[in-house]
This record gives sequence, C-alpha cells and structure tokens, in this order.
Amino acid sequence: MRLLLMGPPGAGKGTQAAVIAERFAVPAISTGDIFRANVTQQTALGVAAQTYMDAGEYVPDEITNAMVAARLAERDCAGGFLLDGYPRTPQQVVELDSLLELTGVGLDAVVLLDADPDELVSRLLARSEEQGRADDTESVIRRRLEVYAAETGPLADSYAERDLLSRVDGLGTVDEVTERILAALTSMSSQRTATSAP
Repeated sequence: MRLLLMGPPGAGKGTQAAVIAERFAVPAISTGDIFRANVTQQTALGVAAQTYMDAGEYVPDEITNAMVAARLAERDCAGGFLLDGYPRTPQQVVELDSLLELTGVGLDAVVLLDADPDELVSRLLARSEEQGRADDTESVIRRRLEVYAAETGPLADSYAERDLLSRVDGLGTVDEVTERILAALTSMSSQRTATSAP
C-alpha cells in the first residue's frame, strides 16, 4: 500500500497516519519527523533546512524533496508507505511522481480528511491552550487554514483527475474516522478491480 494522507491542521492526520500505517504494516512518514531527524542528526540537508526554519521561512522544495527521496529509499519503504504532509505544492507532486516512477511503482490512493473550519479552529485553540502555546491565536490558526486550503486545493483536484482521491469526514472519534478511511480504501480497491476486469 502506497498511500498519501492529506488534511488541514487539526484534522487528526498524524493520529490516523499512525493507525492506518500499522494496519497495513507500512511506515508512516511525516515530513515533520523527517525534518526533525535531519536537523537532530545535523545532516547537510538538516543544516540547510534549519537556516530557513530559524528565519521562519518556508523550506524550499528542493530540500524537502531531497529529504523525502532519501527516506523513501530506505529499506522499510520497499513494501509500501504512508506519506503525511507531503506533497504540499504542485512541484512536490511532480517530484513524488518522478521518484515513484524511478522505482516502477505508483500511489494506490490519496485520502483527504475533510473537516469544518470552525470545528478545526475550536479544536486547535483547545490544543494550544493545553500545550501552552500562546502564539496560536484564532487569527493565526485561521490564516494557517487559509494557506492550507490555497496550497492543497490544486493538489486534491490533480489527484481527483487521476481517480486517486477519496474524501473522508475527519470529524468524530479516532475509531470512527479510521473506519471511514478503511471503508474508502476498500471501495477504491473494489472499483479498480471491477474496472480492470475483462
């Protein structure tokens, strides 16, 4: 299973990525984790990324792409993977397609967790209060959601045109959302089998 999980901040992507990856026995790969690992290990890519992160700037695609390429080349990804947080730009979609093409595989599915923005704002405000993050104000959170929508809209459309996208309601208990994702993946797999049947 080669799966991409997309969703706005607060939709529970990280939680679902861990559960779904375990279900399919593939590694859950989060760009946040890749960044932290490279920065901690002081790799050349990590040092380069750190300069942008310290300045509060977006890490350029070429650095992110190189980190993801290195992670996907690791042995545990040979049988599949679940990507969380990548790709985030049209350029990264092209890069991921090229990476997979080199290894002769493609994505099996892209799951987009949908959620009401007001519900996400409430959820993120509660989380920032729990974690003592005073910088996560409502206006900052709403801006992050706007940026996400602007960035991800074209990506979702692109994957939908390729019949890879499945939209899933991201609100509810962890178990409820997991069951919806699994049902969506089963449905997509059945449709493909029916389409490819002689």
